[in-house]
Amino acid sequence: MSDRVEVVDYDPEWPEEFAKLGKALRAELTKRYFRERPGARRVHIHVRELGSFSQQVPLLLRDHLRAHPAEAAEFGEAKRRWAHEFAEDRRAYLAAKEPLVWELLRRADAWAQEIGWRPGPSDA
Repeated sequence: MSDRVEVVDYDPEWPEEFAKLGKALRAELTKRYFRERPGARRVHIHVRELGSFSQQVPLLLRDHLRAHPAEAAEFGEAKRRWAHEFAEDRRAYLAAKEPLVWELLRRADAWAQEIGWRPGPSDA
C-alpha cells in the first residue's frame, strides 16, 4: 500500500471534516472510530488516545501475534473462515470470534507478564 499513514494529535474539528467527506464518527472517551457513509467503499479508521487502555490492548495483541506466528496463523484462518461463514451476519461473525479473541488476550497477557512487555513505537 502506498498511502502514507501519519500520527497527529486529535483535532476536535475532525468529526465535522469527516462528515463533509461522507464519513461517520463513533466516539468513546479514548477512541474515535470513523466509517464510510452507507454504500461507499468500506473504510475503518481508529484514532486512540496515546497511553489509554483502548490503545494498549490492540498493541499488546498485535505484538503477541507477531511474536507467536502459529497463533497469528490460527487467528487469521479462523477470521477468514468466520468471515466466509457469516458474510451476511456481522453480529454472528463477532460472536464467533469473541471466545478466541479473549483466549488470545489471556495468552498475550501472560506473555506480557513473562517478558515485561511495554508498548513500543507506532508502526505509522
